[in-house]
Amino acid sequence: MKRYLLIVLLLAPLSLFAQAKLDNLVSERNKMHAAWKVSESKKTGIFGNRTKKDMIETNEWMERIIQKDNQIMEELKMLSEIEKTEITYEKNDYKFISQKQEREIAMLKRALEEKEGLVIEEKSESRTYEWLTFILFLSTAVLAFLNWKKLKS
Repeated sequence: MKRYLLIVLLLAPLSLFAQAKLDNLVSERNKMHAAWKVSESKKTGIFGNRTKKDMIETNEWMERIIQKDNQIMEELKMLSEIEKTEITYEKNDYKFISQKQEREIAMLKRALEEKEGLVIEEKSESRTYEWLTFILFLSTAVLAFLNWKKLKS
């Protein structure tokens, strides 16, 4: 449990940092996309046509956007790996907890069976004393009856 808590505490800031970094990358990409649109609409050539320089600039913006997309994909992969790791640790922690509880349940069942055995044993001893008391009472009553009959005759 402590190990899991330590790992979560260590990975949580990393996850938050990675999410902030991802948000930053996406906003940079959006800015690049806006700049690409501006360069796409730029027509500095004669008669309002696009020049080779305009097309090269547009292609350079596209390359930058693709590079930024690749960075975003790498960041997403890293976030995915962090989440997988957290889930794995969580799963292992739950498995450990369930195994521990199963052991405790088994110990409690054994203790309960032992106590039930003691209760049954005490009941059988108490029944023995009850029968002995009943036999003693019955024999005393029979002897008293015989003695009374003897005295009467």
